[in-house]
Amino acid sequence: MGHKNHMKHAKENVECAVVTVSDSRTKETDVSGPIIMDALREANHQVVYYKIVPDTLIGIERELRDLIEREDVKVIIINGGTGVTRKDLTPEAVEPFLEKKLVGFGELFRMLSYQEIGPAAMMSRALGGVSAGKVILCLPGSTGAIRLAMEKIIIPQIGHMALEVEK
Repeated sequence: MGHKNHMKHAKENVECAVVTVSDSRTKETDVSGPIIMDALREANHQVVYYKIVPDTLIGIERELRDLIEREDVKVIIINGGTGVTRKDLTPEAVEPFLEKKLVGFGELFRMLSYQEIGPAAMMSRALGGVSAGKVILCLPGSTGAIRLAMEKIIIPQIGHMALEVEK
């Protein structure tokens, strides 16, 4: 079956969890999480969970473990902690959970990001993968990166990804 045929069968309403990784943001000051949630809702997907977790391995791992066990979550979108500073730990926390890596997600994100910000795009460690039948996508926390990923990658493919991992 070709990709166009697959897209015809994509899920139209995907249950999503949004996690912002930050030591300084609160629900009142988080900007990136709400951008993700608005984009999902505008595309008729459900946000069934939202939380801000500290930028620590233990905090991110605990949150991810809980979300993977939830029946009502099909896609987990994590923003923040994907840079190269010592405090950026999202990839280190998420990678051990991934049964399959979606290496193309990070590659595509960096390629599109390069078109907008130039060589600094190489410092993004955006990644995606699958764990226990759930899609997990990790994005930088900047609003520009969030908008780029949501508009150009995630929203166009979220229903297809959710369908494929259920098989």
